[in-house]
Amino acid sequence: MSGGVDSSVAAALLKRNGLDVVGCFMRLGSPGETLDELMDETACERSTNGRTIRIGHQGCCSINDAADARLVAAELDIPFYVCNFKKDFGRIIDYFADEYAAGKTPNPCVRCNDWLKFGKLHEYAGQIGATSVASGHYARSSGGKLLRGVDGSKDQSYVLFGVPRQQLSHMMLPIGEFDKPRVREMAKELGLPVFDKPDSQEICFVPDNDYASLVERRRPDVARPGEVVDTSGNVVGEHSGHHHFTVGQRRGLNVALGRRIYVVSKDATTNRIVVGNEADLLVTSCEVSEANWLTEPPANPRRVLAKFRYNTPAVSAVVHVMGEGQAGPSGRSGRFRVEFECAQPAVAAGQALVLYDAVDQDWVLGGGWISQTA
Repeated sequence: MSGGVDSSVAAALLKRNGLDVVGCFMRLGSPGETLDELMDETACERSTNGRTIRIGHQGCCSINDAADARLVAAELDIPFYVCNFKKDFGRIIDYFADEYAAGKTPNPCVRCNDWLKFGKLHEYAGQIGATSVASGHYARSSGGKLLRGVDGSKDQSYVLFGVPRQQLSHMMLPIGEFDKPRVREMAKELGLPVFDKPDSQEICFVPDNDYASLVERRRPDVARPGEVVDTSGNVVGEHSGHHHFTVGQRRGLNVALGRRIYVVSKDATTNRIVVGNEADLLVTSCEVSEANWLTEPPANPRRVLAKFRYNTPAVSAVVHVMGEGQAGPSGRSGRFRVEFECAQPAVAAGQALVLYDAVDQDWVLGGGWISQTA
């Protein structure tokens, strides 16, 4: 239970269906947080139905969110525990900083789902005798398959692709059958005080959205000037650190070439940023490592839909399973190559790539992490 409306309604629906529900809040370590503050009712500020609640937030899993989750659990009359994952969460922050330092584009939310929500939390569930782990994600789990959520605008199946296949039968996604407006309506009908709580938008460990400063604090060596070059290798400017840029970025380049330009690629080794035209962003294929298959890997090339960014649609492609490679942070070593039917823009190393069935377009087949593009 993150203290948001989605996980709160998920818990309420499970209890309404007669299940024995235990609420768990992941203590990850928000700025300024202490365990006393995390569980202190006096930290709440707003009165709702005789209880107090602080609705403001810094991102998911903040002190404020812990107070909100605790009050919802009280409203539902279910046990509520705080799981201290602060040490484990440090691994995710290190991953985030390391990926940027290596010139890649990380996705910490996917890693958090893999390593904590359906990793450490799954282990904890076993310790207390729970048979399943539920969350407030907009996705569905049915018949051993991971499926898109009914609300296409909120679908979060992309960020769940890394869940181990054997855990699918122990995963519950109660709100995947509803759209967001209906979830808020249910929260209000159920008397949950978070029914109108805003959604978290920022990365939880970067509440000020200044991710570059966080990277510099964790990896000081990245904060050094380097060259900005065009696709022909001509120096056209200077930057203060490649970690300030992502592939596809157009604004804030501080380079004027008389035309619209984009970050085409980054080279952490030479500390260079390459800029070019929109057409220079297009790639026709990519290789993916740390493969996680939620079904049997295809023995032959298979037509699929490939999604390489959370907020972009899945596109037609063909997947080719490759031999094993070096194991990544997840410990997985499988690889595959994706050939796009039409060239795609801003496909960047470090991004998660998720595969959906070409016929049953809701069905998640698996995914991995982009290692290189062509």
